[in-house]
Amino acid sequence: MRRVGYWAVAALMGMVASGTAAQVADPARWPEAKSPAALVDAKTEAKITALLAKLSLEEKIGQMIQADTASITPEDLRTYPLGSILAGGSSPPIGAPDRSPAAPWVATSRAFNAVALEQRPGHVPIPLMFGIDAVHGNNNVVGATIFPHNSALGAMRDPALIRRIGEATAVETAAAGIDWAFGPTLAVPQDDRWGRAYEGYSEDPAVVASYAGAMVEGLQGKPANWGIQKGHVSASVKHFLGDGGTKDGIDQGDTQVDEATLIAIHNAGYPAAVNAGTMTVMASFSSWNGAKMHGNKSLLTDVLKGRMGFDGFVVGDWNGHGQITGCTNENCPATFNAGLDMAMAPDSWKGLYTTTLAAAKAGTIPMARIDDAVRRILRVKMKLGLFDAPRPFEGRPQVIGSAEHRAVAREAVAKSLVLLKNNGVLPVKAGANILVAGEAADDIGRQSGGWTLSWQGDGNTNADFPGATSIYAGIAAAAKAGGGTATLSADGSFTTKPDVAIVVFGEQPYAEMRGDVRSLEFEAGDKQALALLKKLKAAGVPTVSVFLSGRPMWVNPELNQSDAFVAAWFPGSEGAGVADVLVGGKRDFSGKLAFSWPKTAAQFVLNRGAPGYDPLFPFGYGLSYAKGGTVPALSEVAGIDASLANTSLFFARGRVPAPFQLSLDPAIGRAAVDSATAQEGAVQLTWKNKGTARISGPELALTRETNGDLNLQVTYRLDKAPTGAVGLALGGGRVDIASTLDRSAGWHVLRVPLKCFRAAGATVDKVSTPFALDASAPFSVAISDIRLATDPAGAVCPAGGEAK
Repeated sequence: MRRVGYWAVAALMGMVASGTAAQVADPARWPEAKSPAALVDAKTEAKITALLAKLSLEEKIGQMIQADTASITPEDLRTYPLGSILAGGSSPPIGAPDRSPAAPWVATSRAFNAVALEQRPGHVPIPLMFGIDAVHGNNNVVGATIFPHNSALGAMRDPALIRRIGEATAVETAAAGIDWAFGPTLAVPQDDRWGRAYEGYSEDPAVVASYAGAMVEGLQGKPANWGIQKGHVSASVKHFLGDGGTKDGIDQGDTQVDEATLIAIHNAGYPAAVNAGTMTVMASFSSWNGAKMHGNKSLLTDVLKGRMGFDGFVVGDWNGHGQITGCTNENCPATFNAGLDMAMAPDSWKGLYTTTLAAAKAGTIPMARIDDAVRRILRVKMKLGLFDAPRPFEGRPQVIGSAEHRAVAREAVAKSLVLLKNNGVLPVKAGANILVAGEAADDIGRQSGGWTLSWQGDGNTNADFPGATSIYAGIAAAAKAGGGTATLSADGSFTTKPDVAIVVFGEQPYAEMRGDVRSLEFEAGDKQALALLKKLKAAGVPTVSVFLSGRPMWVNPELNQSDAFVAAWFPGSEGAGVADVLVGGKRDFSGKLAFSWPKTAAQFVLNRGAPGYDPLFPFGYGLSYAKGGTVPALSEVAGIDASLANTSLFFARGRVPAPFQLSLDPAIGRAAVDSATAQEGAVQLTWKNKGTARISGPELALTRETNGDLNLQVTYRLDKAPTGAVGLALGGGRVDIASTLDRSAGWHVLRVPLKCFRAAGATVDKVSTPFALDASAPFSVAISDIRLATDPAGAVCPAGGEAK
């Protein structure tokens, strides 16, 4: 039978009339599914019933609250009997840095459980459930295998390999003392501006559906093999529902679609995940036609738990309950009444526990709803084996980053590469003299992307990835094995002309919020990679581009300057997988686009089968050595203002990038000076007397970034110590940094949380001046970089601002 496109399916199911905006789902329209019978058996349910009878109301409410390791201590559990902890993207284990190997994570899990399982009067011992964002391997733990991100894995079209990736991820997560992986993401990204697009397997719901059950079974095992003792962890399919369809690709935004589209596109993976036995489902930050998912009873309860027969529990996302109308982070009975079973309240847990307990006593949350939520949570804990004492994988740190798992990741890298162009330069002969260029060529953090050791994937060095292989190192090993050579030169310089150059470049790592973009143009207004490609072309060197990205981007100029062009996505820790295909020709390309590639930088919504579909490279495109093809010269007209791309970089490489501008009061002198890395890569500002330097531009809405603990980051060198007050301001909120500035020689980094500026009076939802520096007396400082950043290391809140 001819395959009907999903857009046509949605139309056939009956689009709602234009102008209507459904917020309440009709369960009868949704597909049926059912959790495996093994999740609900009479023997386990009897145990739960007996346990529920012993629990106080305080203990029941505690099971429904999850706190973050950065905001709770094991001792807190003696007063607040919470049921779960998590370690957020940049949250540390106890007494150790965020970037830690397995041992501190195991110790953290054991420390919290030791208190939770204490035998003491008035306390029923119940094990905690420890969750973490193991979204492409156990990516928070130093030494773990980092798999390609989901947008890469979608290009493989290989559910069997997805299952093996899930199995390896589960083993490495269990070995770190963690029970619960917050994945897989089953979003179906429809707008590539979305900063989490790389967490989706494909724009096509069929690809997502084909992977959903396989990944759940990889993480959890089949029902007969469930249990942390067997090296399995709980999955948490997310984000239910519609996170990939928000208007304008805005993270945590509003998915404005009719119910038929919500079903046909955005729900595609969930029936398979439920049927496979997913133990938990995570609610989405996003809204459906204005109604926040954390408060949508028709979807969380009537559809998911009713029509789709989900018998596990629903967990919230990071303070997502606080976004419901009428709620705050610390007070939200509505989310539990809607069907949320466990609220993720990382830093608001204490307040939420208190108000939820009060709501339970007042009957605002019915006891039947509380008992249902706690039953579901206890059911998962029992089926996961948390009530059983042995945890054998905690004694097997050697499985983390094992050769077996790295081989699986290397295979996934090779299978996910998509060849977009090849004018005969690939495969590179193994015996060739290869120049490997580009700033990302020998940078494992760059090739791994976001959600890697830190939330946004920034701040990492190769030393943070023991056992991993950069793309350059993989190429060098392949060249040496074939009798050739590989020389690393980030800027493309050489003394002996190479046979070929492999240039590795692409997006910087990012995650939710900061990953949202307003243009798909790569390096809009600052074409560094293009300049490097032109330099090599002018020297007559055949050039292969290896492009790192979480999503398709408009790279027509770079394509024109390349003899071959490979979409490598974010391949993770096993860079040798790239060399396996590029060098020697022993392995062919097999990856096919799971996301359509744009013809202009303004083709944000570009999905197969949709009206007006006109990509540069269509869904399913991918060349190979066996089946080549040519790419003609491409238009280099982006189709959108390049300055729209920048929302977080205010000064770099000696200049203020568009659309921002620098203005100085007359009392301030300006001179170009060298930065730590580049000639004239910084500006020196000298105050003769009182004055202000300002960087201004279009209005920015930074509420999400403020709530997400982002910082204003300034890289500076103090050339003349201040003799009076020095104010740093953002959006009208000013803090005094005179005593905070490092007076020692050399370059330093100042990080001030956006919350500090809000506490000092900034209106963070309307920021037109993201940086202002004032002094009341003579003072001189050189500045090389100003941006919004997520790395929390050394962040301070100077006088005038107290983070709230």
